[in-house]
This record gives sequence, structure tokens and C-alpha cells, in this order.
Amino acid sequence: MKKGIVKIIALLVALSCVFITCAVGVHAENITYPNLELDCKSAVLMEASTGKILYAKNENEALPPASVTKVMTLLLVMEAIKDRKLNYTDMLSASEHACSMGGSQIFLEVGESMSVEDLLKSVIIASANDAAVVLAEAVAGTEEAFVEIMNARARELGMENTVFENTNGLDDTTENHLTSAKDIAIMSRELIKYPKITEYSRIWMDTVRNGEFGLTNTNRLIRFYEGATGLKTGSTSKAGFCITATAERNGMTLIAVIMGSSGRDARNSSAVALLNYGFSNFTVFKSQPESYKISVEDGRSDFCLVNEEEFVTVINKKHSGKIEKTVECVDTLKAPIEKGTQIGTVTYKINGESIGTVRILTNEAVQTIKFSDILIRLLARICMC
Repeated sequence: MKKGIVKIIALLVALSCVFITCAVGVHAENITYPNLELDCKSAVLMEASTGKILYAKNENEALPPASVTKVMTLLLVMEAIKDRKLNYTDMLSASEHACSMGGSQIFLEVGESMSVEDLLKSVIIASANDAAVVLAEAVAGTEEAFVEIMNARARELGMENTVFENTNGLDDTTENHLTSAKDIAIMSRELIKYPKITEYSRIWMDTVRNGEFGLTNTNRLIRFYEGATGLKTGSTSKAGFCITATAERNGMTLIAVIMGSSGRDARNSSAVALLNYGFSNFTVFKSQPESYKISVEDGRSDFCLVNEEEFVTVINKKHSGKIEKTVECVDTLKAPIEKGTQIGTVTYKINGESIGTVRILTNEAVQTIKFSDILIRLLARICMC
């Protein structure tokens, strides 16, 4: 009888847990965002330093990205440069395969040589498909091998709704070349960690081939939107009009992704609406970490220097100046102490609700005092007398 009652209670508890989990899940997936009336199939607004999503619409839907694909291509090229597998001054020769690309291009001829820097400019500013393939082949040998690296890197970044089939986004013959607005924001955030990218993506007009071939930025926001820094546009009949637009104001960088818009102007207007919403309503909060000393027992030093970690988050502007800080830390430490040991926490709150916690860490090691150390101290005091 008792066993039967226990089983019934256990079952009720389990069902309660399932119900609570489901309720929380439904609440988390139905976050209410303002109606911005965007002309697109999906959209995301992300703050770059934290990766926090400030607005989302069908953010996980896998859709054709057109030339926004090149964000991943550029990321892998920049990582190759960082790893010294490529240099900006390296001269690369265009293959027959690279020269066979259609769409946006700089019309490379088979065997033509161009520097990595000029090829990068051509991809970033003018979305050149042929230049993208030349860079991909330089990194991985073939475009197919490069695509494998693209997909592996996407998995590493947590891009859960992405499959790449080529380096440039041409989709006339692709079957499953898809990504999501959220995934585009993720890889865009990673790409703009390289200052060279936004240095180029800010350029409105430039040239290659010693000034003989002009490049015009496909991203009109660079010219017309205050603080615009990039990043990549794309359009095909299958994908519609897409963009990942980056902008910086007052120390905050935003990434606005629009997919499947009906036209170029509609795409740009939607991106502007997202960016305006972000800059009007949000700001980045950065803490001012403090350092202080904690007393130490049985240590060669009587004190240990400790530091608070920096806390960075995005808050609604209406909460500016309302953030509370709570410190929980030990009063005394006992030697030996290793550097980097957590000895407390700092919690930040708005209206009594936690918005994040960081650690308090020891900034130095303190060894246990030895008898010889004590003797030396005593002798020093005697000598001083």
C-alpha cells in the first residue's frame, strides 16, 4: 500500500516538473517584441559586444541567404590571415572555376593575379563572386574543400540552421544552401572582430587593378545611415533581398539582419527600422571593476589583492542609472592561495531582479608562511629596535 502511494506521488511530481518545464519553454519562445512592420521573412537585431538579441522575427527559419553567404567566406579568410596562412600582399592566380562565376564579379581572367587585399576589397565592397572563389581556393585548395570548412566553422559557432553549398550564395543550382537570420548575426558578430573588415566595408567607392576597375559598395546604408560600418548585402530571385547591416553609435555596435525582403529599398528601410529601434531604446552597461585587499591568515603576506571581473550587458535606456550592485565576498583567506581563485561574487540588479553575476578573483598567489620566514621577521624587528 505504502509503495503504491509512493509511486503515485513520484508520478505526480514528475508530471508537475514536465508541466513547469513546458510552461517555462512556451514563455521563453513567445517573447513579445514591438511591431516594427518589417518587410521581410525573418529578422534579427543583435548587440555585438554581448551577442544579446534585442529583436527577432522568425529568427531560426532556414532561408536562402544569397551573397550574405560571403560573411562566412570572409571570416575564414581573415582567420587564415590571422594564422599566417595568407598575407594581404600575397598574389593569387584566378582559376578557370573562379572565373566561371556569374552574378556580381570583377571579371577576373584565367591566370590573372591579384593581391589578397584587392580580392578582399572586391568581395567586401562589390560582392565579387569570382574573387570569393579565388580566396577560398587559396585557403583550402578547392571550393568544395572550403565549403566543408565553412560548415564545420558554422557548427563551432553554434549556427544550428545553416548548411553551405558554395562560397558566394549563388543559388540557381543549390538544393539546400540555407541559413537563418540568427545564424547570420552570429557569424557577422565573429567577422567584425577583425577591424580590417569594417575598414573596407565603410568604403563607398574604390578601385582595383591600379585604378582601372571601379568598386561601388552594394550597401547603400554606408552612405546614408549615421554610424553605418557595413557589412554585407545579397539578393537572388530565390532569396529575395537580404542584408546584415552593422552600425556603431555611442560605443554600442548593432547587427541588423534582414532576410527575404521584397526589394532593395524595402530591405534597407527594414534594416534602418531595426537599427533605429536598437539605438533609441538600448544602451551598453559596463561595470567599473574594483580591486581591494583581503586579509590572509598564515601567509607570507598579510593581504591578498583581489579583482572584480568586468560585467557588460545591454539594458533598456529607461533603466540607466538604476543598476544596483551587491558584493558577496569572504573577509579572510587562509594560505596557501592560488592566483585566480574565486573568493566571491558581484551581482547586478535592476528593480531587485538580477541581470548578471561576475566573480571576484585573487590577483596573486600567497604562499604559506614558514618558520624561517617568521624567524627572519623577528630578526628584522630586533634589528630595527
